[in-house]
Amino acid sequence: MGSTYFTNPIVFLIQVLFGTYILFVMLRFLLQWLRADFYHPISQFILKVTSPVLNPLRKLIPGWGGLDIASIVLIFMLQLIELTLVVAVLDVRIGLLDLIMGAMAALIQLTINVFLFAIVIQAVISWVNPHSYNPVTDILYSLTNPILKPIRERLPPVSGLDFSPFVAIIGLQLLKMLIIPLFLTSEVTRHLI
Repeated sequence: MGSTYFTNPIVFLIQVLFGTYILFVMLRFLLQWLRADFYHPISQFILKVTSPVLNPLRKLIPGWGGLDIASIVLIFMLQLIELTLVVAVLDVRIGLLDLIMGAMAALIQLTINVFLFAIVIQAVISWVNPHSYNPVTDILYSLTNPILKPIRERLPPVSGLDFSPFVAIIGLQLLKMLIIPLFLTSEVTRHLI
């Protein structure tokens, strides 16, 4: 791997810029898939940020079965471009298959992390100020309910304590540990993801 004074800052900027936009597109996909309120201010912000790139792509790639395929393609392409740029800056030789597998691993990891952080943030809000309204809680509920609801049905609260976030966090972490290594086929991608 190449090493210069500017390498780490350039890699950092690439990852922040691409990572932020990938996160917005992924949130748009997840919120649409989970049927979140698209008139919510946070949803509207995500729509405004992602529409300039996504709307033209939707004309070429239609949805299928209620899924926004254009969002999935855009997320994957952006992740692939990000990894390609990082590999180029680091002056590393890596095959196309390793790049594709690395991009898939990064996106699976990001998806799981979105759910993990949403559960943690929702749990903290419920502990700190349990009965107050916060505009973020609606979006968090839309993201976390599909995961927490089945757990709550099988594990009711004990003495008023809801352990479903704890169980979900453990399950998501285990899922990440079991799935991500399957996609990291080279030593280089293991260090990049």
